[in-house]
Amino acid sequence: MVSAAEQMASNLSWSDFAKASDLRKRIFFALGLLIVYRVGTFIPVPGIDTLALREFVDAASAGLGGMLNMFTGGAIGRMGVFALGIMPYISASIIVQLMVAMVPQLEQLKKEGAQGRKKINQYTRYGTVLLATFQAYGLAVSLETGGLAVDPGWFFRISCVVTLVGGTMFLMWLGEQITARGIGNGISLIIFAGIIAEIPSALAQFFSQGRSGALSPVVIVGVIIMVVVVIGFVVYMERSLRKIHIQYPRRQAGMKIYEGGSSHLPLKINPSGVIPPIFASSLLLLPTTVSTFSGNSASPLMSSLLAYFGPGQPLYLLFFAAMIIFFAYFYTANVAFKTEDVADNLKNQNGFIPGIRPGPKTAEYLDYVVNRILVLGSGYLTLVCLLPEILRAELAIPFYFGGTSVLIVVSVTMDTINQVQSHLLAHQYEGLIERSQLRGRRRRNKPERNR
Repeated sequence: MVSAAEQMASNLSWSDFAKASDLRKRIFFALGLLIVYRVGTFIPVPGIDTLALREFVDAASAGLGGMLNMFTGGAIGRMGVFALGIMPYISASIIVQLMVAMVPQLEQLKKEGAQGRKKINQYTRYGTVLLATFQAYGLAVSLETGGLAVDPGWFFRISCVVTLVGGTMFLMWLGEQITARGIGNGISLIIFAGIIAEIPSALAQFFSQGRSGALSPVVIVGVIIMVVVVIGFVVYMERSLRKIHIQYPRRQAGMKIYEGGSSHLPLKINPSGVIPPIFASSLLLLPTTVSTFSGNSASPLMSSLLAYFGPGQPLYLLFFAAMIIFFAYFYTANVAFKTEDVADNLKNQNGFIPGIRPGPKTAEYLDYVVNRILVLGSGYLTLVCLLPEILRAELAIPFYFGGTSVLIVVSVTMDTINQVQSHLLAHQYEGLIERSQLRGRRRRNKPERNR
């Protein structure tokens, strides 16, 4: 059976979009800020040897440089003011959420409501500044070591750190503004925009390799088929649900008796969405960034780190898979679907799962179901993210359009479309309410005119 909301969503048209002025403003606002982000990726950090940087990026574009460019929207390849991207903020969010789960004081702060969440967000911003400063300084030293700085020294390091940290904080502010006043999740849309912006040049490079004979036509066709299959698989898995039956008893409110009803609690196969791959990638990008720009002058420690944790290496794949699985369980249990809160809400609404007692027993049952679902969900995320990594390492595909990128693009697109449909449905409901009120007024006025 198709619900009434789904039927209304299927009947939405461009005329409904044209009437929803608030939605248009939100979309144009989000697009405007994303354009600002794209412009910032072309503004270079002061003191960079642009010619040497271009030669270096061209040489490294088939490997680590291509991966970094894809996640930063090309800013790392041009050493723009947004070269660090939004990854320091994501890393700080990981650390703060881990601390909230382990530190009782922070957990109590989270339960205080809006004020507690505001303080936690402030701690996340402080952590972003610290992480961005550390990463920017490491990147500045790496640029000097790799011979990419015009005038090496402390002045270059300080100016590079200030510029990169300021760019990251500005990106964080842009993401918050898009979430609050635009459409969709601002942080995810910034990463999405960076990936989409680099796809045309990556595809052009890929097909040029085919024309030059570096890649056979069989490999090109196989990669295209793989991308299409992965996109279809991601869409199917992201729309898959495990429905838990909920029963509501018959109740009396005053003199009225309300009949009991039934509903269902939808559980996504992947409740955490695209967060686990983004978190795992953010942890892997720091050593990759420093090692890449250090070039041949990297320290033995960085050389060993790059050798063992470079894309396609066994330890890299193992660590990537472990981080995806860990964050899938951790983010679902602490953020996406907190079973204790869901059980309390059902109990307050007099709802229950047939055969399960309300309260703690319901929370235990939901934990059991969610943990079983996450076996499939985390396995799906790991498969989608690792399979293209392995194939790219074996076939030496020269552009980074792997499973993580496909997952981010598809998930963010679906989430944004759902939010657009929600705004259109809300606008349609408002129109129906206004029309019903006008009809009611006309009916009340007709007898008066007859008199």
